[in-house]
Amino acid sequence: MLRDITLGQYYQTESVIHRLDARVKLAGTLIFIVSLFFFKNYWGYLVAALFLAGVIKLSRVPFKFMVKGMKAIVFLVIITVLFSLFLTPGEALVSLGKLTITKEGLNTAITTTIRLSMLIIGSSIMTLTTTPNNLTDAMEKSMRPLKKLHVPVHEIAMMMSIALRFIPILLEETDKIMKAQIARGADFESGNLLKRAKAMVPLLVPLFISAFRRANDLAMAMEARCYRGGDGRTKMKPLIYQKRDHLAYVCLLVYFVAAVVIGRLHF
Repeated sequence: MLRDITLGQYYQTESVIHRLDARVKLAGTLIFIVSLFFFKNYWGYLVAALFLAGVIKLSRVPFKFMVKGMKAIVFLVIITVLFSLFLTPGEALVSLGKLTITKEGLNTAITTTIRLSMLIIGSSIMTLTTTPNNLTDAMEKSMRPLKKLHVPVHEIAMMMSIALRFIPILLEETDKIMKAQIARGADFESGNLLKRAKAMVPLLVPLFISAFRRANDLAMAMEARCYRGGDGRTKMKPLIYQKRDHLAYVCLLVYFVAAVVIGRLHF
């Protein structure tokens, strides 16, 4: 299960999406996520699905690799669907004792599942096709106007980049600790949900120790290299817009307008 989490990982390959400026991919991800909350019918989700399928095709990242990341949120999706089905008031469809499935609840459950799935896959495309360094530079440049309000833009971007870098590292560390404890007789698979949750508690102490050790090593390495923040720092590979980036912005604008207009029509 831990190896199925793809968020924060970078998939090395050659594609049009990989070559796009990181700022374009960051803006595109935000536009795609925002658009999902404007739809009032399923036609909007169909447009979003077609757009997402086209981006996945252009990225050359295997779709199976992206779907692996969905396994980590299956439990969250199931809980959301159950709450939507049984706690949404409206026209009753099926009664199961004191529980009632309503037409509005069924519609909410379906749209929530579609929305969460697209949101996770859409966000994964950005991290899978963008290196952490480029993503940091993109966030820093995008938030540059906030410097006038004395917001520590560089520090925020650096923290987000480090957090993304630590996700696959900590997952790998957790997997190693689990295998070591399984070799010593630990059982993480059998029993009910509560028992398996309790079995995961012994993982937390060595995992936290490992995380703090890595954070301390990183801090010492940054200090040894005289890191003092973003003021006066230059980039070895600065982000520069190309023609393909401007074309990508046009495509994003066309998608957003088309998806929102179609998604809010009453058929």
